[in-house]
Amino acid sequence: MSTSKNTNLVAIITMCFIFAMISFVTNMGAPFGNIWGFKYDFAASWGNLMNFTAYLFMGIPSGMLLKKIGYKKTALAALLVGIIGLALQYLSSVYGDDIKVNEMNGAPVALNLYIYLLGALVCGFCVCMLNTVVNPMLNMLGGGGNKGNQLIQIGGTLNSLTATLTPLLAGVLVGTVTEKTSMTDVSPLLFIGMAVFAISFIIISRVNIPEPNIGKSDSLMDSMKGALRFRHLILGVIAIFFYVGVEIGIPMELNFYVTNFRGGFEGSAALGGTLAASYWFMMLIGRFSSTLISGKVNTKTQMTVVSTVAICLLLIAIFLPESATTTIGGHEVPLKVFFIAACGLCTSIMWGGIFNLSVEGLGKYTEAASGIFMMMVVGGGLMPWLQDIIAKSSGAITSYWLQVAMVAYILFYALIGCKNVNKDIPVE
Repeated sequence: MSTSKNTNLVAIITMCFIFAMISFVTNMGAPFGNIWGFKYDFAASWGNLMNFTAYLFMGIPSGMLLKKIGYKKTALAALLVGIIGLALQYLSSVYGDDIKVNEMNGAPVALNLYIYLLGALVCGFCVCMLNTVVNPMLNMLGGGGNKGNQLIQIGGTLNSLTATLTPLLAGVLVGTVTEKTSMTDVSPLLFIGMAVFAISFIIISRVNIPEPNIGKSDSLMDSMKGALRFRHLILGVIAIFFYVGVEIGIPMELNFYVTNFRGGFEGSAALGGTLAASYWFMMLIGRFSSTLISGKVNTKTQMTVVSTVAICLLLIAIFLPESATTTIGGHEVPLKVFFIAACGLCTSIMWGGIFNLSVEGLGKYTEAASGIFMMMVVGGGLMPWLQDIIAKSSGAITSYWLQVAMVAYILFYALIGCKNVNKDIPVE
């Protein structure tokens, strides 16, 4: 495909901007979960679960949209869906609190919880569509390989910046979670999100975005069947399922752990949000560092190193006694939380690395592969949900054994599973 350098630059900036918005919406889940979890203990991780469950249903349709209407129109449709999802979450703060529609665990459940969960699901549709657009586009604009990974990491750096700010801002807005805390307290975040989506819609509608494979003759089903003939894609899809569970589960459970440490204390939600934000800040540093070296150090090497270090950090956090503490704001906090937060340095490059390795050599099957990929991002809802179940039954720190197991698979993929053993399949 032949495009001017100026067109490529505008497209790259646009895709990076979208990358940032994805994490802004996604990372509202954990701090919002603290609010709902205080009122309904079972619901702490449900918003996050709904957000990522959307990927299961929207991944393949997103690939179909890419093939039929292209990258630009798919992104515009996603932004409109995002505005609707955020509006629904805001509606849950002002309507339905006094309307009891169900009972769970012997406690009445109000309509506003269901409105919030519907909003989280709709936002999940939005970010799934945006992810389907941004990843293959950045990889393609970089020409694949190390350069493609480098552009994904640049976008990921902005993604981590907004991921850092979201729980931090939510923690400041909420302060201490009490029975009076509601979504009204975080409504400024929802209004910011809607405004940015609206501005993004205007910007993207006015820029030219390359459409590499729109109108190609292969049907979506043929493209999907072709993509699934590649072993390294199938193993990569499993890796991304686990990875998103790692990326979301580590800070989410960290937030819950600190917020409820020793029964909670004044400002614990703000501290929990701050420590969760430090994880995302570590991701920002890791992704920025990766952008500097990805043109020279191959993706496989980076993935192997960070996976190994992540396992070590998690094991230290698990085995370090809870009695080993430090003081923050006059309150004792276990030292292990800092090793957990440091995992952000390692998880930072995994998304881009796995995607880059998985679609390498797929050619015309890339769009279909991206849709399959996005469908399996549902792991970001299912695995943290499973981790939260383990945490409630066996303790928050014990639940991190699940994270160790998932990172171990990612290490396997980096060492063995990423090799393309199907180079004889035509991709033009």
